[in-house]
Amino acid sequence: MDLRFVRVGFIIISALLGSQVVGMKAEWPLGLRVLVGAASGGVLVALEAAIHRIGRVSVRGFSAAVFGLLFGLIMAKLVSDAVTLIPLDVGTVAIVRVALTWAFCYLGMAMALRGRDEFSVIIPYVRLARSDRAEEAYLVDTSAVIDGRLVDLCKTRFLEGRLIIPRFVLKELQAVADSSDPIKRNRGRRGLEVLNQLRQLGTVDVRIHEEDLPGIAETDAKLVKLAQMLGTRVITNDYNLNKVAELQNVSVLNVNELAQALRPVVLPGETLEVKPIKEGKEHHQAVAYLDDGTMVVVENGRALIGQSVRGLVTSVLQTAAGRMVFVRPDGTPPAVKR
Repeated sequence: MDLRFVRVGFIIISALLGSQVVGMKAEWPLGLRVLVGAASGGVLVALEAAIHRIGRVSVRGFSAAVFGLLFGLIMAKLVSDAVTLIPLDVGTVAIVRVALTWAFCYLGMAMALRGRDEFSVIIPYVRLARSDRAEEAYLVDTSAVIDGRLVDLCKTRFLEGRLIIPRFVLKELQAVADSSDPIKRNRGRRGLEVLNQLRQLGTVDVRIHEEDLPGIAETDAKLVKLAQMLGTRVITNDYNLNKVAELQNVSVLNVNELAQALRPVVLPGETLEVKPIKEGKEHHQAVAYLDDGTMVVVENGRALIGQSVRGLVTSVLQTAAGRMVFVRPDGTPPAVKR
């Protein structure tokens, strides 16, 4: 059914109800009473259309509004029954009932929408939990999307469940993709391409979360707050977001930390085969790199640049910048320090 038919039907029903309710107390002509009812319905339809233009309403927000509406109806019924104990004529009681129902329904919906994040039912102590908790879900940061390694993690099933992309993250990606800076523009377009690849995978469920949290300005703060609301973990490459989230007891999956943890362990005495690509700082040294980016210093390897070299690992050094592996090629004497 088209929404336009629903709106027209609502205005017609409002006109019929208005002609009856207003006629109970006011001796107005029938046409005027119908006009008042239709105008009331038109105001509500205009309000609904304005809300739709301002922004989308999430399913969670709609659920909270429906719950608030039911709560308002119950309260209006209780108060209206109490009003009937007062000696009033039938017409006045009817008007009071309509007014109370209208007021309590509005108040119930407004209160439920304002407190939808912490709205609870006192009896039977049931909290309104979100459906995102039904399975393992992750909030994805902009940096993790642009990075692109999420696709490989999902392809290999190291990461399964639901990936939640907040609408404000998608807007940020679109803004970066539209940047005048070619580097930023390429990064933004790469992020959008990664999202399309994730949606085409069958191993994860990618969903766009519509809630924007307009009361919070910064994207990182929005992510942390949304993760607290949904009870999910955050996937990011941002060091600062990682630390801020941990301070607020939000679990974080850092792709860089995962890559660091998955680097192969190299121990002294093992054999490596590398290809030196440039000269080292010390005399006769050459530098090579493993597939994971680990720097390998080849002793007496300056003459072997560009060749495949098989050698023995002599030592492994862990520095603030990363790990360094020292290799001595087969058949060469130990390097002499100068």
